[in-house]
Amino acid sequence: MALHFVVDAATDARIGDRVVLTGAEAHHAATVRRVRAGEQITLGDGRGAWLTAECEDVAPQQVAVRVTARDDVPAPAPRIVLVQALAKGDRDELAVQASTELGVDEIVPWQAARSVSRWEGAKKAKARGRWQTIAREAAKQAHRAWIPEVAEVATTRELIGRAAASRLIVLEPTGAERLSALDLPVDRDVVLIVGPEGGVAPEELTAFADAGAVIAVLGDTVLRTSTAGPAAMAIVSTRLGRW
Repeated sequence: MALHFVVDAATDARIGDRVVLTGAEAHHAATVRRVRAGEQITLGDGRGAWLTAECEDVAPQQVAVRVTARDDVPAPAPRIVLVQALAKGDRDELAVQASTELGVDEIVPWQAARSVSRWEGAKKAKARGRWQTIAREAAKQAHRAWIPEVAEVATTRELIGRAAASRLIVLEPTGAERLSALDLPVDRDVVLIVGPEGGVAPEELTAFADAGAVIAVLGDTVLRTSTAGPAAMAIVSTRLGRW
């Protein structure tokens, strides 16, 4: 499989155009992956543009390629949204990385009642930016045409506001229904909600249920917050026919 890179210039590039990779992407192509003139690679903009190109000139700070083919990949529908509660250490970041590789379309950081980690003040923008970088790199690694957007950190009330237009599914070991057996919509977002290490608080479960959310269990074992989201992604992707 050809190496893949993400560049904004892919948005408007057409067959025959010359596209130049600079900065981190050029360094990665020339120094890390050691591409050579004549080698075929793919380029994307993370918003559906997908180019096939041939390397013409390779230097450490600049790699020039010629576009030989272009596809415009439609955004997936329905979308799968992961609401990931903030967690200790890097467990929430592991969930972001794996879920992106598995095809998530949007990631919403959630300040849950039992979240030990807090995104406050200047940390909000910095932490969100880090999640977006993780998602970008994971999407590139997975050769995805669309890079998921990381939303602003949300409260429980803000998540409930999505209930009218989305199918909310709270992943909870005590849930009465299995995720694998649920009917999934084809005309609105499927929103998977994952709690922190201590789980979703009882008052949050009640609020979600009152808003029409389904409280669902993944299986007979209790998964970490870092693995519950990716496991659910795999189930939902299969049920929606993506896999």
